[in-house]
Formats: sequence, C-alpha cells, structure tokens
Amino acid sequence: MLRNISRRSLLAGLGAMAATGEAFAGAPARSLRPHLRGQKDRLPYFERPEDLLETAGISGDLAWSVADVKSGLILESVQGSTGLPPASVAKALTTLYALETLGPDYRFKTQVLARGRLENGVLTGDLVLRGGGDPTLTTDALARLAADLKKQGLREVRGEFIVDDTALPYTRSIDEGQPDQVGYSPAVSGIALNFNRVHFEWKAVSGGYNVTMDARTERYRPDVQMAVMKVVDRSLPVYTYADSDGKDSWTVARGALGKGGARWLPVRRPGAYAGDVFRTLARANGIVLSPARIAGIGAEGTEVLAENSSTPLSLLLRNMLKYSNNLTAEMIGMTASARLLGEPPASMKASAEQMSRWASERFGMKNTMLEDHSGLGDDSRMTPEDLVGALVEARRTGILLPLLKSIPVLDSKGRLVKSSPIKIQAKTGTLNFVSGLGGFITAADGTELAFAIFAADSKIRAGLSRAERERPRGARHWNGRARMFQQKLIARWGALYGSS
Repeated sequence: MLRNISRRSLLAGLGAMAATGEAFAGAPARSLRPHLRGQKDRLPYFERPEDLLETAGISGDLAWSVADVKSGLILESVQGSTGLPPASVAKALTTLYALETLGPDYRFKTQVLARGRLENGVLTGDLVLRGGGDPTLTTDALARLAADLKKQGLREVRGEFIVDDTALPYTRSIDEGQPDQVGYSPAVSGIALNFNRVHFEWKAVSGGYNVTMDARTERYRPDVQMAVMKVVDRSLPVYTYADSDGKDSWTVARGALGKGGARWLPVRRPGAYAGDVFRTLARANGIVLSPARIAGIGAEGTEVLAENSSTPLSLLLRNMLKYSNNLTAEMIGMTASARLLGEPPASMKASAEQMSRWASERFGMKNTMLEDHSGLGDDSRMTPEDLVGALVEARRTGILLPLLKSIPVLDSKGRLVKSSPIKIQAKTGTLNFVSGLGGFITAADGTELAFAIFAADSKIRAGLSRAERERPRGARHWNGRARMFQQKLIARWGALYGSS
C-alpha cells in the first residue's frame, strides 16, 4: 500500500538526491508529488501536467514552470525551455536589473542650468532644461522649477532656451508595430513629460468641434503648440499622424467623435513637448524664453539653477509593476544600462540586449533575449525555466517580492475567492493573443513557490494589421481563457505542493 508521503519529506529526499548527483537531469514532465490514495477531492489535480494542454482551449503555444523556493527544485515544467513573448512579465526582470545596477534609493534628476553669466536677474547666455531620464516628470514638477527660477530673481534670458534630452537615446515609438494613436507606445528620450502623452479633448458645438491639446495635471492645463489636431470628414481611419514642420500633426475622423470626449495621445517629440510646456510655465512667472532648441550640451560652464528629484527608484518600480507603464520600464532599463556601460546605450534595443546578457550572467537565463525592457515588442523571448530560476534567486535576496502586486484568486467560473488560502504576488503580462504571469505563490501551509506561465498565438498575432492591433477581434476572449488557465495551474500547484 502506498504510504502518505508529505511534501516536506519528498523535497527532503530530492534534496539528498541532488547532493549525491542523483537528481533529475531535466525538469520532470510530471508532478513530483505521488498520487495519494484516499484523497478523491484532490484527484483532478493529479492528472499529468502535459494533459492539461489538451483541455486549455487556447490556440498557440503554452509553457510553464514551477519551483520550490526553499530548495530551488523544479517541481513541474511543461515546455519550460520554450521561448515565448513574455509581454509585461519582462518588467520583473527590468526591476531586478535596475535595483542591482542603480540601487533602490536612486533618484532621477531634472535640472535647469545656466550657461553663461547670471547677474542682477539677467542671464547673458543660455538657459538649459536637462532631462535626467526621469519617467515620472509632470507638468507640476516643471511648474515648480519655473517658480524656483523666479524666486532666484531670474527675469530675463538673453541667450537661447535649450532642451537637452540626450541622457538616453531617442526612440520614436517603443514598438513601431503599434498603431500611432496608442498612448502605451510613445517616444522615448532622456526627458519625458506626463509619460510622453498629450491630452486631446473635443466638444461638439454648432457647426463643428472645439478641440484642445494640453499637458494637463490636477493643478495645471497648459495648452501645447507642438501637437495639433484637425477634425476631418471621414469615417476611417479614426486617427492619422505625421511629423510636420517640427510638430506632432494629428487628424481625427469626424464620424468617430460623437458629442464629446477625451483621450491621451502619445508624444513623438519629447524634447519639444517638455520645452513647449516649460516656456508657458516660465512665462507665467515673468520669464520670456525663445522657442526651444533640442540639443545635447556638456556639463562644462554650466550652473544648476533649479533641480527636481524623483521619488526613490524602489517606489518607481513598485508603481511600474502595479500599473505596467511601458515608458517607465524603458527609461529605467536604459538608465541602468548607461550605468553599466559608463555612457548612454546606442539604442533601446542595444540596452535590452545588454540587460539580456546581464540576466544570462547573473541568473543563468541563457535562453532569454529581449528587444526592449517593457515586453511590448513581438520579438522578445523568455523561457519559463529561465524566469523561475531568476525568481528563486531574487526571493533569497528579498528584493523583488515586496514590489509585486497581489493577484486575486479566482474560482473555475472566474469569481473572486475572497478567503483563499493561496496568496499570489506576481507580474501580469498582456498583449493581444499573448498572456503571461510570473511571480510567487504562498500555499496554505506556507510553502513558497516561484512560477512562470507563458501563452502566445504568434501566428494570429503576426496576421494582424497595424490598425487592428488596438482592438482585434477575438483577442479579449483568447486572453480571458489564458488567464483562467493560469488560475487552474495555480490551484493545482497549491493542492499538490502546498500541503503537508
């Protein structure tokens, strides 16, 4: 008769096997926990893990891996060495990269510099707004900088107004395959304002529409000149974009507007955007500036007049993981690469490749190669086993778990389980026909597991036109099925590996 073997005794035995070189050479295709008699209520969890693929109801590829955090042993892995798009789960790796490279207390700085002589309130020389890679810079922060200049008595600038955005390389769009109008794929450079988004609002009036483009926050709503919108008589496409005469020039279809509404649109010229808004705020403080010139300048011969510091990196990363902001991930990731390289990376992709090499050396992630730091690009690949190995190591150092958000536990019908004994802290990842989840599970008995689940139908995704990528048909249903399958796997692991 089969004995009732506890999870702890099983893992202890496996640990001894590992010490003598008798552990599994590869990840097991089946669960390591034996099928116990007398536990009929748990029988569904003991089916072969590869059989779950047949009942998932998800087209494309599925891969997952789960490990015991304490021992590091892989408990279950199905196609765990298969590289799939991680979507925003990639931000978990970006978080580790930034924390170890920059440190949790790192702060980004945006400075206003004088290049020339400042005397009796007159600057005989240039005023420079220099970006320091802060992804959270807002109109409010620029307003404080302008007010600080006034407090120092600055009244007149006789030279140029320069915006230096060269702390990070310029990228027109995080993913060029995305539609022009999606706010989650803006431009990236060394300066960003309001997550490089401009607020477009429209209201129907007699004979047409009132349209505004502004850089609003709760306190300020300065109009912008570098982004313009024109309402045109057509049904489709809803939006068009062009870089025209140094401006972000948009058109919108009249038939799509209705009586009124608003949305955030991406900014493609971050330096010009920040310079435009800062000029308006400086003018409100009695300081008239010439139109901004975008250029890199050296530190020699400059004096800091005002400075804005971000909140500590650890808090920025917590919010990035919670809200999954792509721009934040890209700017933080490239800043970490700049620290490692001693100079700005050549491009966003070059920085992502640097992060991938770091992950290979630091965590043994040999089969992971990313093209960005946010997971937005189609060509990034990560394997579940690679991520689980990094998560196990990160749990031992304690630097990642406190930053991850709690994921609700759902039952088989998608309803919230209010008093679930299982706790999930993880990073989600969602693109059209791509779904990922990676992080930690705390089971009912306190067992901690590290896991990664990736699903992708790359064939369907590759067949989408650029215009279809905002809301493609069938994507919502596919992604919903993928999320329910993730919950099924987590329930399985909690029953199999989280009970004494």
